[in-house]
Amino acid sequence: MLACKDYKFWFCTGSQDLYGDECLAHVAEHSKIIVKALNDSGILPYEIIWKPTLITNEVIRKTFNEANTDENCAGVITWCHTFSPAKSWILGLKELRKPLLHLHTQFNREIPYDTIDMDFMNENQAAHGDREFGHIFTRLNKSRKVIMGYWEDKDTQERIASWMRTAIGVIESSHVRVMRIADNMRNVAVTEGDKVEAQIKFGWEIDAYPVNEIADAVKDVAQGDIDALVEEYYDKYEILLEGRDEAEFRKHVAVQAQIEVGFEKFLEEKNYQAIVTHFGDLGALQQLPGLAIQRLMEKGYGFGAEGDWKTAAMVRIMKIMTQGMKNAKGTSFMEDYTYNLVPGKEGILQAHMLEVCPTIADGPISIKCQPLSMGNREDPARLVFTSKTGPAVATSLIDLGDRFRLIINDVECKKVEKPMPKLPVATAFWTPQPNLKTGAEAWILAGGAHHTAFSYDLTAEQMGDWAEAMGIEAVYIDKDTTIRNFKNELMWNEAAFRK
Repeated sequence: MLACKDYKFWFCTGSQDLYGDECLAHVAEHSKIIVKALNDSGILPYEIIWKPTLITNEVIRKTFNEANTDENCAGVITWCHTFSPAKSWILGLKELRKPLLHLHTQFNREIPYDTIDMDFMNENQAAHGDREFGHIFTRLNKSRKVIMGYWEDKDTQERIASWMRTAIGVIESSHVRVMRIADNMRNVAVTEGDKVEAQIKFGWEIDAYPVNEIADAVKDVAQGDIDALVEEYYDKYEILLEGRDEAEFRKHVAVQAQIEVGFEKFLEEKNYQAIVTHFGDLGALQQLPGLAIQRLMEKGYGFGAEGDWKTAAMVRIMKIMTQGMKNAKGTSFMEDYTYNLVPGKEGILQAHMLEVCPTIADGPISIKCQPLSMGNREDPARLVFTSKTGPAVATSLIDLGDRFRLIINDVECKKVEKPMPKLPVATAFWTPQPNLKTGAEAWILAGGAHHTAFSYDLTAEQMGDWAEAMGIEAVYIDKDTTIRNFKNELMWNEAAFRK
C-alpha cells in the first residue's frame, strides 16, 4: 500500500554563453561529476537525473515545463555554476509546479591560490551566479529550499536527502484521498475544517461514505481470508487471554481480521489512501475497528479518529515521506491523554482508545480483547505495546477559518516509570520541547489539536518546508521557544497570512 512512483529528481545547471564553448563544456562535465557523486553516495533516497546546461530563457522554460509533465519527476535541483542572468529564469520559474532545491555549492572546494586566473574566476563563480539566481526567486516570491555546502560533504548530502523526502510529501499530497466513514464527532471543533479549501491548498480529496456501505464490504469477506489472517495474527503477536475463553477470544480477533480485509479491499477498489472512523456511528459493524485500523496504518494508510480527516491525511503524507528509510522508528496517529506533573518527570501520556500504529512499538506487541464503553458494540480486539524512546516530532494541522496552520513540536519520547497493567491500549510518553509547561502553553496558544500526526523519522525542518511549499503558516515549538516570543510570532503571522 505504501508504494509510490519511481520518483527522480532533475539536476539543472545554470550558465550562459559569455565565456565560450570550452567553459560550457567544463560546466557540463562538472555537473555530471556532481550528479554521479551524489547518486553514488548511498545517502540519497532517490536518483538524480542530469539535465543539459540551461543557458537561455527558451531552454529553461522548456525544461521546467517538461519537469511539470513528467509524472516521475518529484522536483528540480538547480545550481548556477557560472553567472546566469536571472531574467532568463523568470518565465520558467513562474511556470514551474514542482518543488525546487537551490543547491548553493561550487565544483572546487578550495581556492587554487597558486594558479587562479580570470578564466578560473569566470568559470567558477557560483558565489556570484547563485546570488543572481536567488534574487529572482525572492522577487517572484516563490517557495524554494536553499542548501549551502560542498557537494562531497556528507552533511550536504544528508540535507539534500532530507529535502527529497519533503518534496515527495509535496508531490504525493495531490494524490491523497481520504475516505470518511460517518461524520465528525458532534460538537468537536478541532476535527472540523474546510474540505474545499483543503483540496485547493493540498490537493486532498475528502469523501464521505455511509458506514453500512463499508460494513457490507466487511460482511462479504470470505471465511478463508478471515481464517488465514487470524493465523497470521497468532503467529506474529503475543496472545493475552487474561482469563477469557480462548474460543471466544479468537472470535473477537476474527471480527477485526474481517474488518481489516474488508476495509482494505474497499479502500483499494475506490483508490483511497487514508480513512477516518467515528465510534458514534458504527452501523452494522460488530466492533469499533481497532486492531484492523492499526494494521492498515502499518501498511501505510493514514488514519484519524472521530472523523479527523486532516490528521488522517497528514499521517498518510508523513508515512510516504519516510518510505524506504533505513532503521525507521515509525509514524502514527496519536492523541494527548493525561499528564505526569511530578517535578523532573513531567510528560504527556499518549494513546487512543485503540488506534495507534505498531510501527512505533518497542518490544513485544500483544493482542488484547477488552470492553470499550464507547461505540456500544462487542469488546474489540486491539494491539497493545509501548513506544520507542528518542526524539520525535508531533504535528497538528488546524483550520483557523481564514487559513491553515501547521503546529510542529519537537518532543522527547521516554519510558514510563512503571507498567500500566490495567490500561489495555498502546501508549507513548513524551516531554515536549522546551519543557512541559512552555510546550503545553505554546501548543494551546497556537490552537493545537488533541490529535497529532507523529513521527520518529521526520524533523521539524522537513515539516516546515512542506508547509512552506503548500503556502500555509507553520509555527515551531522547540528548545528555543519562549512564550513571549511565541505570542509575538502568532500576532505577526496573523497579519502576514491575512487574506
